Amino acid sequence: MGRIAVDDPLHTSVGSLVRALRTEIGPMFALAWPVAAAELGWMAMGLVDTMLVGRVGAEAIGAVAIGSHLFFAIAITGIGTLLGLDYLVATAHGAGRLEDGRRALVQGLYLAVLVSIALTGVLLLMHANLDHLGLAPGVATAARPYFGTLIWSLLPVLLFTALRRYLQALGRVRPVMVALVSANLINAGVGWLLVFGNWGAPALGAVGAGWATLASRIYMLGFLVVALARIERRAGRSVLHGLGVDPPLLGRLARLGLPAATQMLLECGVFATATVLAGSLTASALAAHQIALSAAAFTFMVPLGVSAAAAVRVGHAIGRRQPAAARRAGWTALLLAVAFMSASAVVFVTAPQAVLRVFTDAPDVIATGVTLLAVAAAFQLFDGLQVVATGALRGVGDTRTPMLANLAGHWMLGLPIGAALCFRIGWGVVGLWIGLCIGLIAVAITLISVWARTTDVIDR
Repeated sequence: MGRIAVDDPLHTSVGSLVRALRTEIGPMFALAWPVAAAELGWMAMGLVDTMLVGRVGAEAIGAVAIGSHLFFAIAITGIGTLLGLDYLVATAHGAGRLEDGRRALVQGLYLAVLVSIALTGVLLLMHANLDHLGLAPGVATAARPYFGTLIWSLLPVLLFTALRRYLQALGRVRPVMVALVSANLINAGVGWLLVFGNWGAPALGAVGAGWATLASRIYMLGFLVVALARIERRAGRSVLHGLGVDPPLLGRLARLGLPAATQMLLECGVFATATVLAGSLTASALAAHQIALSAAAFTFMVPLGVSAAAAVRVGHAIGRRQPAAARRAGWTALLLAVAFMSASAVVFVTAPQAVLRVFTDAPDVIATGVTLLAVAAAFQLFDGLQVVATGALRGVGDTRTPMLANLAGHWMLGLPIGAALCFRIGWGVVGLWIGLCIGLIAVAITLISVWARTTDVIDR
């Protein structure tokens, strides 16, 4: 009694699933962890700037915060536009059509230049109207040259992004990780010289941090150019072959990338809007909001890396015309997200004060932050699931569904509920976060449902 028959369908299906996950989890993890480390390295660059100027004064800190946020709000559009390379290069690589992948890269570089020209114009317009933001005079004085320096890093960032997506789609992720990690050393070293005027360099304050960031981003681009040239040379290939513009391929890349860029804007925008709303509350509520958001953003970098790996593994399988492998890759990536974000949620629940004290010792901020981290623990799992499902869908060429899911889940559901709970019901910043949590849950459920249906279709 109770013994499961060998030919029991449920036992057989569970056993098949376990064997499939064992097959996929090793390659997925090997691809995901360097990408996650690269994402953490990218995030660390902003922290380095803040740490450097923290000894200069409050105005310098404010200048770096304003300048970096304004730059990133525009740069994210260009970065998202290039995400179509994940699908085009990964499927071409999976099918053995390496030349098609290189042609996609060339068009990606053209697209990076075109987008950079347009967005640089937007940044210059913002720079010219910086005084209209109502900044404190000291902050505005320091922010203007810092932001003006960052503007010229947009082209290197977008060219780097195109090369990064190409290398990741080939499964060559280590150069990307090394580029970003070592760029932090460049940023810190040049910043130490120019912010404080060490070793005879001019003491430039906040603008010195801007020049350091520009130097580190140019270095990142140069590092990947050299790395790619070496990889192609060893394989006896020339990545520069076929430099002409291919309008149909360029258009296809843009059509894939624009929804991805919009999705990223919608996702980042909802948290930026929540920050503005939190700014109308008490100073301690805003501080708790920002600290809890920083902690959640840090853990988010890991599933973001897994998401990129999912796009590549799924795309490779689609290119090989192996739908079962594509399905296995997507579900394995989702399992990794569940494992990591569940662990981070446990930390947020069991040791919230330890997390908060990394940022502040203020008792009122910590008291509010403990509650916010409890809410963050509730949405950690869903935040990881939605970003990985977005990557898996990108691997099959679907960038439109995540855009629509973010529009509906965040802007039509989560943010209105959060604002109502915050201001009408009187729950304050905690109510705002509950709304964000509801939005993330809705987006995650929608995207996982779409992924499940997509795997059924591609398996036929």
